[in-house]
Amino acid sequence: MKFFIDTANLNQIKEANDLGVLDGVTTNPSLMAKEGIKGDSNIKQHYIDICNIVKGDVSAEVIATDFEGMVKEGEELAALHEQIVVKVPCTKEGIKAIKFFSENGIRTNCTLVFTAGQALLAAKAGATYVSPFVGRLDDVSTDGVALIKQIVDIYNYYGYQTEVLAASIRHTMHIIQCLEAGADVATCPLEAILGLLKHPLTDIGLEKFLSDYKKVNG
Repeated sequence: MKFFIDTANLNQIKEANDLGVLDGVTTNPSLMAKEGIKGDSNIKQHYIDICNIVKGDVSAEVIATDFEGMVKEGEELAALHEQIVVKVPCTKEGIKAIKFFSENGIRTNCTLVFTAGQALLAAKAGATYVSPFVGRLDDVSTDGVALIKQIVDIYNYYGYQTEVLAASIRHTMHIIQCLEAGADVATCPLEAILGLLKHPLTDIGLEKFLSDYKKVNG
């Protein structure tokens, strides 16, 4: 399972990358706005800055909602850096754009996916990644992890190469559940990734080891 960090914060990206387990980054307009990144040129430079930190894929989202606009923006984003994956919403125009991109050698991440049907269309159009939103489904009393498992099973059965990227991860348990469901990738906030390290018995054990060492060695 690959780990992506879901943020536009360069310090958090660097911290996750320093762990040695980071495989990529996902962003969206909301995350860019949260970091105060404004203006087309500044946003594009920020994507380049992210690519210069990590070695893996970096999802950069289009703002346009029409086919022509998505294609124009997507081509501009893909030209920024070889690591860029164009993030496209799962709409009628978005599926058309994903098909265009896949036929022209541009990798894509189909985002805002909430059903197996949407995931099927994304795969048929040639999406590199499909991003089901686990947390947002949980918010409306729907089992987000169950959708991950359903999509994984469908892709495996029919041999689709699209990778299942579990998005809208809210906490560490979501990561474990998506791992068990067979997700290819989980994109998470930094605190959820760091949460995998936490266990009280680890802390207690380390404290005892150090205490015993001091008793013997002073």
